[in-house]
Amino acid sequence: MSSPTRTGTAEGRPPGPTGPDPAAPAPSAQPGPPPAASSFAADPVKSLMLIHHDLCADAVDPLEIAAGLEARGVTDRTARAYRHRDVFALAEEMYARVPHTGDHAADELHAAPATPRARGPRVLARLFLLPLPALLASAGLAAWPHTAGRPRLALAAATGIAVLLALRACLRRGPLGSRFPAAPGTAAYVLLLLAAALYGEGLISQAISGGPDGSWAPRTAPLLALLASLVPAAACVRAFRRGAGRRLGSSRSLDDFAAAVWPLLLALFALYLCTLWGLLGVSAATLHQATGLLSAGSLGALLLLARLMVQHGRAEAARAALLIACGGQFLALASLFAARLPGAAALATPVERLTALGGTGAVPALACSLAVLTLLVHSVPALSRASAHAKAAADTPDEAR
Repeated sequence: MSSPTRTGTAEGRPPGPTGPDPAAPAPSAQPGPPPAASSFAADPVKSLMLIHHDLCADAVDPLEIAAGLEARGVTDRTARAYRHRDVFALAEEMYARVPHTGDHAADELHAAPATPRARGPRVLARLFLLPLPALLASAGLAAWPHTAGRPRLALAAATGIAVLLALRACLRRGPLGSRFPAAPGTAAYVLLLLAAALYGEGLISQAISGGPDGSWAPRTAPLLALLASLVPAAACVRAFRRGAGRRLGSSRSLDDFAAAVWPLLLALFALYLCTLWGLLGVSAATLHQATGLLSAGSLGALLLLARLMVQHGRAEAARAALLIACGGQFLALASLFAARLPGAAALATPVERLTALGGTGAVPALACSLAVLTLLVHSVPALSRASAHAKAAADTPDEAR
């Protein structure tokens, strides 16, 4: 019997050509790497763009990409590994590779011109807002001699609340405003330092003499000068922001930017300190009190640096410096009171010798100066980084919270 004719292959597939297709390419003996891996090896910038896709997509210019790369740990040495001389050159290529369509530009060109905002009243309001805390404090001090008893207490409470509200408004709007939140506890430390500027030296004097015994007059001249220094502080902050923005556009490397920014920071810091000393002299002569150049001057310098750090996203460092100043003054007072315990008289010796040399203002001056030096060492390199100014250079004072 003959076997049946097979109509398909062994697997049951329909019949077809049994030989190889002459048009099909010959299979390679060893499979090569995936196309993506080979393209990344040939083009390392492409892989970097995939890692930082969100940064490249949202950037408005190469400078923002450079600042973002620096904030994420990419240095000039890393850029050379990607075949570029520095981070700025790497950012320029990454920005050039991102597709940019002209849709938005065309829409803006054909859109109706927006109604210009009335900036005049806003600018005038802010020009009046900055000196408002000092004006309110001056009004309260002028009315102080004409009151007594409960009216005087009510005047002090009303003046204090008004000054605090005006101070809060100054720190929320304008050049002193910040889109970054302050660290928890920062406001409490600032209030403690301002209270120490009012009553701290009197309390130290009372503690050394065996008190506190009775009441003592607050030192209002330093506080009045600090409130008046909000105007030059805002001017210095604004000048630093604009100067850093200009240098961010003209620098060709991160090192060039850092070398151009830190002298500007120190120059404006010195300018503010000289202005504050002049205001301290004027307020002390007006109110017939001691100037407090060292104590109030170091406190004002500390508050300015702390505000700059908060504005550039370094709130924790600002809080740590304020805590150092508060802790130093608290330890000085605590040592004076602890020295009254039996056998603990030696605890008051450092504070007593310090006040004998420089007066009662030497204690807050030393505490605030240590905090200023600590914060200055940290703020100079931190504020010289391009990543600290990437958003600040693009934000206008109107956009500050």
